[in-house]
Amino acid sequence: MRLFILGLGYSARHFVRKFGGSFSYVAGTVRDPAARVDLAGIEVHGFSGSRPADATVDRMREADVLLVSIPPGGAGDPALTALGDLLAKDHRKVIYLSTIGVYGDHAGGWVDESTPPQSSLDRARMRVAAERAWTDTANGDVAILRLAGIYGHGRNALVTLRSGTARRIIRPGQVFNRIHVDDIASAIMAAINHNSGGTWNVCDDEPAPPQDVIAYAAQLMDITPPAEEAFATAEMSAMARSFYSSSARVSNARLKHELRVTLTYPTYRHGLDALWRAGDGR
Repeated sequence: MRLFILGLGYSARHFVRKFGGSFSYVAGTVRDPAARVDLAGIEVHGFSGSRPADATVDRMREADVLLVSIPPGGAGDPALTALGDLLAKDHRKVIYLSTIGVYGDHAGGWVDESTPPQSSLDRARMRVAAERAWTDTANGDVAILRLAGIYGHGRNALVTLRSGTARRIIRPGQVFNRIHVDDIASAIMAAINHNSGGTWNVCDDEPAPPQDVIAYAAQLMDITPPAEEAFATAEMSAMARSFYSSSARVSNARLKHELRVTLTYPTYRHGLDALWRAGDGR
């Protein structure tokens, strides 16, 4: 198989580190090809939203699998805007990385893939539009993977505690799911190997309040967690505050049943335990 990645971000790079050997070649895009950080073994192409070079288009059209990890903007999905006419002509497997944020606020209630998206946030509505556009445009199997809050090496509560940027902001009733980047990689590979497209939630087994994650990480580090802050009076940016605008418990039953994914880190505790043993936060 030949893999092309639109957007070599945190999750996509980790997928290549874990499963890159399954492909005859791996190519992908970054905004600035000169800033090649942690991209060993990947053929790097530039893409900033406009029509890319012919060599990039050729590589993309040769690919058997297209992994899309670029968020949409106000003008829609940038890859479809620039390349939709070409993508509609070819048959390939498309894996689109979306977000469980599309479900919006359910006051802590359970949701699954049959729950209609209802988020009031513009960025979540743009995600839904991008999901539909990829499904309509791509001439092949399209897998929509709705990711929970992503964490992993270098990006977790242990790191924010050590840097002094962790906060325990309390909004009563607030819960959400998380997902370790290792489990995202396994879900992507399972979707590639699945015989059809579909939509799957990629999240852990235990939605939890954000302050509990910080408290557990502090316990592992044997330090005092930061003081609790009431959400109503906490100072934060509009973007940061928007992350607290929804509360839902997201089911991963379909991920396990249809894609046969067994989570390595089914709860945030499993994930943080492993990251602490590996040296994160020290």
